[in-house]
Amino acid sequence: MANRVKTKIKTLPHFDAELGLPFYGSTEAAGADIKACFEDKGSITLQPFERVLVPTGLSFEIPKGYEVQVRPRSGLSLKTGLMVVNSPGTIDSDYRGEVKVIVANISDRIETIEHGTRIAQLLIAPVHQIEWVEVEDLNETQRGEGGFGSTGTKELRS
Repeated sequence: MANRVKTKIKTLPHFDAELGLPFYGSTEAAGADIKACFEDKGSITLQPFERVLVPTGLSFEIPKGYEVQVRPRSGLSLKTGLMVVNSPGTIDSDYRGEVKVIVANISDRIETIEHGTRIAQLLIAPVHQIEWVEVEDLNETQRGEGGFGSTGTKELRS
């Protein structure tokens, strides 16, 4: 069994209890699926290249020292033009508002998100804040300042 981090969840007044709470699709799943929850139980239609904020009807109390990451569901991304565009999105431990998912239609066809669609997956992860140490110089490496493809596009051989 995977390690579990107790996280409080609150259903908001417009939450549809028939949708259930986020759940793991298998015993070894890393992400818990979360569903779209529209107040009118309807749907949203996205034109090509349009993006929307999809409500879930849920809010969390994430333990201090953790974040919840919002990621795309691979099946949804493969079978439709729908993508979680700020992936991974971060829900900070001090945020108490409704969890909403930024979804974009990256295809050239109209896509519809129905009430109850498994729209994203959630992972919990420890957070380490950076302690910045200002210096005059950084140590030298073989790569140096090379970036954005500087190591090539094919397998490196030693």
